[in-house]
Amino acid sequence: MKAAENGVHVLMFPYPAQGHFIPLLDLTHQLVIRNVTATILVTPENLPILNPLLSRHPSIRTLVLPFPTHPSIPSGIENVQSLPPDGFRTMIPTLGELHNTIFEWFRNHASPPVAIISDMFLGWTQHLACRLGIRRIMFSPCGAMGVSVIYSLWRELPKRDDPNDENESVAFPKIPTSPVFPWWQLSPVYRSYVEGDPVSEFIKDGFHANMASWGLILNSFNEMERVYLDHLMAELGHDRVWAVGPLLPDGDDLSKVTERGGPTSASASEIFSWLDKCEDQSVLYVSFGSQSVLRNDQMEELALALEKSGCKFIWAAKEATKGHEEGAYGRIPPGFVGRVVGRGLILRGWVPQVPILSHRAVGASLNHCGWNSLLEGLVKGVPALAWPMGADNYTNATLMVDQLRVAIRGCEGAETVPNGDELARLVRALLSDGKETETRARVMELSEQASGATKQGGTSYSNLDELVQQLQNLPAQ
Repeated sequence: MKAAENGVHVLMFPYPAQGHFIPLLDLTHQLVIRNVTATILVTPENLPILNPLLSRHPSIRTLVLPFPTHPSIPSGIENVQSLPPDGFRTMIPTLGELHNTIFEWFRNHASPPVAIISDMFLGWTQHLACRLGIRRIMFSPCGAMGVSVIYSLWRELPKRDDPNDENESVAFPKIPTSPVFPWWQLSPVYRSYVEGDPVSEFIKDGFHANMASWGLILNSFNEMERVYLDHLMAELGHDRVWAVGPLLPDGDDLSKVTERGGPTSASASEIFSWLDKCEDQSVLYVSFGSQSVLRNDQMEELALALEKSGCKFIWAAKEATKGHEEGAYGRIPPGFVGRVVGRGLILRGWVPQVPILSHRAVGASLNHCGWNSLLEGLVKGVPALAWPMGADNYTNATLMVDQLRVAIRGCEGAETVPNGDELARLVRALLSDGKETETRARVMELSEQASGATKQGGTSYSNLDELVQQLQNLPAQ
């Protein structure tokens, strides 16, 4: 498909976290090649993330607005990847300060957008859309099961019988499969809710606004989450729920995807030259996403596991950010690099995850059960060793490990220090002994379904076409 000018105009508003931002840019690409005119709203420090997309689609417009100041966010920081985990809670109301500025931009635009497609943490844009008399569609970088749990939390507002019991179970009987989670595994944004607190109430109102939005787009696909997609349609009372994933860059052209998130400590050519020398399915890829930073004691046990496994690996080791206790996070154990020289590659900064997972040498991943990481590995036929740490990770682990059985649980919890020997055993099982296991067979089956969903005639491809048709039918302002 070739993008054309003068299609229906839509404002795309990503939330400034890499796991949220990049899938929305991939969605923007899919809309633009279907003749949608897109304007992307960003603040100045996040503008460089758009460069690969803008170079490919010069017709895309940008709306660059000054980042609102907040006493808890250092000057020059406009993305939560540079903040500690509680940065999500601060960022949500901070961005809400843009409401009136965006409203005035719409009012002064000669041909304003007919809809806003914005991230799930930007629920306040539903109120903005109502004020403007246009439609707002929520974009979820999470799966349908994850959204079902999140919606249930903010709708039902469950509380613990014992406020001090972190292990108290919370049941979701209205959701298919009736999942149950201990309190500590629920969304930290929800667990931090305090009735009457202005920030808490703003966040709650945002999620209620999400449920009232005109439509919902998810980075998932029907074949994997049909039962949860049906549940969401029933709960929302309409069928404007579009599963359009997996949202990934087109093809495996490294020049298009290696710079998607920022600089890395090694060039793409260095990384892939190293992988090219490895045997098929012999390398473990280790990454815990753009947010999670391991404590030093966790780093030591993980390093021990990698060393004892005897397997080759790439470890994307995130360094501490502002707000982390100095010297307590993200340190590679002394001597480790020398002991694994030749069979281990340790990377800092942004890592080109999709092309790494695409490489024939990568046979398994160890990750935090972030939705993007799981989807990207699944599409490439790479089974996961799961270490869920927060956010929607535990819901994703329940889906992928317990229900779909395309991953194996390694350990759980952001505070957990894994057992190096046990983790090494699981790594060897996935790489050395597990090439023909049932887990890998199920991964390959779902991988084929995911690939089929995004091809012409597939469910996600067709859902994108239908979404664009619905957008084209909206009245111009």
